[in-house]
Amino acid sequence: MIPPIAFAQSVGPSGAPLLVLGPSLGTSTLVWEPAAALLRSRFRVAVWDLPGHGISRPTHEPFTVGELADAVAQAVRELGEGSVLYAGVSLGGAVGIELALRHPELVDAMSSICSGARIGTPSAWLERAAAVRATGTAALVVASAQRWFAPGSMERSPDIAGRLLHSLRDADDESYAHCCEALAAFDARDRLGEIAAPVLALWGEHDGVVAEPEARELAEGVRHGATAEIFGAGHLAPAEQPAAVAARLTTFLHEEKP
Repeated sequence: MIPPIAFAQSVGPSGAPLLVLGPSLGTSTLVWEPAAALLRSRFRVAVWDLPGHGISRPTHEPFTVGELADAVAQAVRELGEGSVLYAGVSLGGAVGIELALRHPELVDAMSSICSGARIGTPSAWLERAAAVRATGTAALVVASAQRWFAPGSMERSPDIAGRLLHSLRDADDESYAHCCEALAAFDARDRLGEIAAPVLALWGEHDGVVAEPEARELAEGVRHGATAEIFGAGHLAPAEQPAAVAARLTTFLHEEKP
């Protein structure tokens, strides 16, 4: 199936390359808001929402990370784009990996941010899916605040941090659980060598979810990979350190754009 995603209209200079930005689980396009404002000076930027997150409609049907990539590919083709640049955070980064595997002709270059070819363990994701079905996403807010942000991030940017935690609370429980189950089944480690597009793997200095080892595994597994650390960031680097993320992406994507 093609799961429902909400694909925002692109904003940026006419004729500039299209940069598609993918969100992390439990967030929305908000996770990219500070960095996207900077990226729009050099790219046409389009951000999308996961099923049941942000403005995307919920779903009660299961889906895979690969099927999320198919939904992104369908949206790109409906825009009339032959190929795009891509960057995604956590689950959004996993979608980028599947996009490069399933639709290689669409991806000129991509960045995986606070993500990897496998994220966490299947048992942990299945446990979280069951917990959300039992108690809702609101019960995850406190733990997510600790897991998402580097020390001092919430104090430096209380508005964006608060809005992101509200987006988690407002996410559709069943859609969130299906995202967890998709992550439980996701493991692209054995296929990384098939990815021909250049890949930049970024990790946050304080990310306790997906850190340097996963970034290096991804970059070393693909044909053309590079890594970089985002200092002062936890798991939501584009929201926490937007200038650093935008600078890294701009340099990398302009170098790799055909």
